[in-house]
Amino acid sequence: MAGALDGIVVLDLSRILAGPTCTQLLGDLGAKVIKIENPGSGGDDTRAWGPPYVMGPDGQPTDLSAYFMAANRNKLSVAVDIATADGQATIRALAAKADILLENFKPGGLAKYGLDHATMLAAHPGLVYCSISGFGQTGPNAAKPGYDLMAQGYGGIMSLTGDPDGQPMKVGVGIADVMCGMYATVGILAALRHRERTGEGQLVDVALVDTQIAWMINEGVNYLTSGQVPQRRGNGHPNIVPYQVFDAADGHVIVAAGNDGQFRRTCAFLGVEGLADTPDYATNPARCANRATLIATLEPLFRARTMAAIIAGLEGAGVPVGPVNRIDQALASDQVAARGLVVDMARDDVAGGAVKLLGNPLHLSRTPVSYRHAPPRFGQDTDRILADLAASAKPG
Repeated sequence: MAGALDGIVVLDLSRILAGPTCTQLLGDLGAKVIKIENPGSGGDDTRAWGPPYVMGPDGQPTDLSAYFMAANRNKLSVAVDIATADGQATIRALAAKADILLENFKPGGLAKYGLDHATMLAAHPGLVYCSISGFGQTGPNAAKPGYDLMAQGYGGIMSLTGDPDGQPMKVGVGIADVMCGMYATVGILAALRHRERTGEGQLVDVALVDTQIAWMINEGVNYLTSGQVPQRRGNGHPNIVPYQVFDAADGHVIVAAGNDGQFRRTCAFLGVEGLADTPDYATNPARCANRATLIATLEPLFRARTMAAIIAGLEGAGVPVGPVNRIDQALASDQVAARGLVVDMARDDVAGGAVKLLGNPLHLSRTPVSYRHAPPRFGQDTDRILADLAASAKPG
């Protein structure tokens, strides 16, 4: 069954995570993604970001680090040195056949090669050219490099993450990069829709910091509305109480009492029904104002019960509740299996003949995602792609 983007060709000049996340998603949706990797550096930086690595049949590490594989399936790897005249000519020839070009060089970094958006769009007016950078193509910080950790720090999310009395804390994965890749995907799809109507390509300018600011969501608007700077609350919620992690006798549970009725039923389960009638706790605004004393009252009540008892009891009462799983527990769950969120992709040049990857979360009834190409070894498709390019250039 053809994917939604079947027939779309993506020329991917990106590396690390934000750009590759975007192009992997486009590839999952059916696009042909040609990943350009620098032969002088051994390819995408993340090929060396291990361990762990997938092992070859000889028991030695391959260039398939887990980090690289997380964002590079459904791609063809072509080794091209864009610093050379031949390499630049190859990119231009590939761009002539592409619908989308994505890059994450510093703003202006491709101009010296004649591969910048102004030059490429002049030559190919229908091209959708997406540039991902740390701060965007404009503004006083445009020339500064962009890394996920820097974006999390600059954009404010670290000030909200972590223990109230500890250091600001980054999110455990590169969420600024990943969300930038998601926004880039949306922008590219919107630009493709515009091209369908008009034939016009355009520049899609996406920045790590811009997107990180955008997904501050309620905390950002809390500040804009109140003028009060949001504070770190650990696992607590700024606007709902109790909505957080509690210690159980044998682990940790999440309790999300999102309204007064759910709070009342939580109190009943814990054997403190009268707590819900106390003026300090009867309404959510009152509970927010008296958060510290309420949580101090609830904590020992949860700690005296097992995870299983808490989950069964609150689920039975219609209160949102769940476990805090380790990654191994999450990936081994029956829900993950039912939704196909762990996939095996065959490679005959690795130990075991396959690699395991996280699946795509999109479920489209007519144009489902597909897993056609395992993450590529460096430059494995160079000869074939360049031979096809040469053949298509011949007259007749």
